[in-house]
Amino acid sequence: MKVFFYSVLLSLFFFLPPMEGHSAIKAPKEIGGFKLGTSIDDYEFISYRNFLKQVVVENVGAFRKGIIEYGVCEHPGKIVRIKLKYADTSESFYRQLLQKYKQQLGEPSKYTGDSFGILMAWKWFFTDEAGESISLTLQYNKKNLNETLGSMVKLSMPDRINAERLCFNKMCNTRETASPVPEEEHWESFIPR
Repeated sequence: MKVFFYSVLLSLFFFLPPMEGHSAIKAPKEIGGFKLGTSIDDYEFISYRNFLKQVVVENVGAFRKGIIEYGVCEHPGKIVRIKLKYADTSESFYRQLLQKYKQQLGEPSKYTGDSFGILMAWKWFFTDEAGESISLTLQYNKKNLNETLGSMVKLSMPDRINAERLCFNKMCNTRETASPVPEEEHWESFIPR
C-alpha cells in the first residue's frame, strides 16, 4: 500500500505544472529610465560632471597601472589623488618597500589594513609647505579577489578632494530640479521592470 501511495505521489510531480517562481518572472532590465544593455549615448539628460575626473595610466616606470584623479570645480585640472599599482606583486617586495618607506618618511601614522593580514595597509599624514594636508597609504592585497593583488601606493590631498566635493554640490544645488513624477507613473518608476 505504501509503495502504491508513493508511486501516485511521485507521478503527480511529473504531471503537475511547474510552480511559479523567479524563473517564470521576466528578468528586470530597466529602472529610473535607464535600461541595461543600451548605449549611454541614448540618454540626453546625463551629466558627465562629477567632482573628480579620472585618467588611467599604464606601464609607468615601476608601476603597471594607476589612476590619476583631478578636480573639475574648485581647482579644475589639478591632480588631487594618485593611485599606482606596483609591477612586482610579491609580498616580499611589499615588505622591502615598506622598510624603504619607513626609512624615507618615518614611521606610519596608523595601520588601516584588516586584522587578518589579507589587506595590509599603512598610512602616513603630512602637511606640505603651503599648509595643505597630504595622506599617503602603502597597501598590499594578499587575497581579496575583489581588488587587484599586490602592492599599491595612494597619495592624496584630502582637503582639496573635500573642496572639490563641496564646490560640485554647490553647483548641483543651483541647477533646476526635474519636475516631479506624475502620480500615475510614481510607483512604476521605483520598481525595476
